[in-house]
Amino acid sequence: MTGRQGPAFSRRSLIGAGLGISAVGLAAAGTGQAMAAGSADAGRGSAPDRGRAFLAAAMDAYPDHGGIRLTQSYTDQAGLFSTAFTYDNALAILAHLAARTAGALTRATVLGDALLHAQSHDPAYDDGRLRQAYNVGPYTFYDGSRQPDGFVRADGTANVGTQFGFTGTAVGDMAWAGIALSALARRTRARRFLAGAVRIGEWIERTGRTDEPLGGYKFGVDGANQKLPFTSTEHNTDLVCLFGRLARLTGDRVWLERRGRAEAFVRRMWEPSGGFFYTGTNDGVTVNKSPIPEDTQTWTHLALGSGGRGYARSLDWAAAGLAVLDHAGRRNSTVPAGQSYEGVTFSSASLVANEDAPIAEGQPGPDRNGVWFEGTAHLALALRDRRDRGDEARARRLIVSVERAQDLLGGGQTVGGRALPERCGVVSASSPLDTGFGFGYYPYRHTGATAWYLLAAARSNPLAA
Repeated sequence: MTGRQGPAFSRRSLIGAGLGISAVGLAAAGTGQAMAAGSADAGRGSAPDRGRAFLAAAMDAYPDHGGIRLTQSYTDQAGLFSTAFTYDNALAILAHLAARTAGALTRATVLGDALLHAQSHDPAYDDGRLRQAYNVGPYTFYDGSRQPDGFVRADGTANVGTQFGFTGTAVGDMAWAGIALSALARRTRARRFLAGAVRIGEWIERTGRTDEPLGGYKFGVDGANQKLPFTSTEHNTDLVCLFGRLARLTGDRVWLERRGRAEAFVRRMWEPSGGFFYTGTNDGVTVNKSPIPEDTQTWTHLALGSGGRGYARSLDWAAAGLAVLDHAGRRNSTVPAGQSYEGVTFSSASLVANEDAPIAEGQPGPDRNGVWFEGTAHLALALRDRRDRGDEARARRLIVSVERAQDLLGGGQTVGGRALPERCGVVSASSPLDTGFGFGYYPYRHTGATAWYLLAAARSNPLAA
């Protein structure tokens, strides 16, 4: 286990695990025809328009299962069926809000209300938590068992993702949901969204706060509600944003103290000699120094704002230390001939992955130069936010690479058994990619990667206070 995300609990751990594709074929539409209007022509729109068309199709995939719904995280080909990760849906809300149109606000509001429904209709708990993931449509599992429900079961409870064990609650996932709800509260002034975000913050305070030497907030709980021992730089970075927003929106200064605790942990993970942040700690005492992931370099900059200028070198470390160029000539690359993609990989361990060892049974070996497009969008947005000399040009090159991937990779994939609009949605990786944290990414179109691309294209910092 690492101090960041253990494979048993990661929202990403089973992506591309070599499992089959759902045989369920359902129409992709929304709660009303107006919300899906224009999707047939989406392949001819701008690159951001096509990204938003993917988010719409993934949200509208199961029209016969009610208007309370979440967005499916990956295309069917990833083998996770109708799984909707809480983190991905928080990002979808933020990407919709960044579009600043009435239709996008409607979508963001529907997703926010779905998160509130999950929070208040959990099958076992009434303490403000959200689970790692939910099912949003029916499918037949690999053992032949039928999962017949949409996001809301017949008894009104949220359809928790038990088939893959996505039943735990991570502080980072909760923080992102709270960030999304707080953004909705600011935009709509609807008190229900702020109330939901406050419930999330209080759950994190009760469950995650630790007085261990390195401090901060710990990882969360597993599916058996047992506390996990790790403390993550990524998670505490998320809390810098969430707690800061709650302080401003509620006027309660207790959130500033909590923000300070999370920020102090993040600053303790800084390595001044190398100019990067470590991943966290396994035991609350010793810093876990390997692997070094991308998101602890870019999210820290986005969350700390002007107070983090002393750490701005982390972006240069990520841009140089995790840089990759993927093309068909690489061993294990799945990029078609004549194409190439630049960006960053997931972590320092990805660059030295064993190319003879498949990440998961039935999968090909990893490509050390596989581009992680979600992380590439993180970096592009952070460079745009920093605005040092040359940052905009570097960011634009990265965004062009992501847009090329949207155009050319992941064709023929489906959501809910139905074809997607052409050239819509960004795959999570250009080729099979070993993160170094016990799981991998593959070239499947992904809500999270697409949402981060849209945020980078719109220059919208989701972690700004």
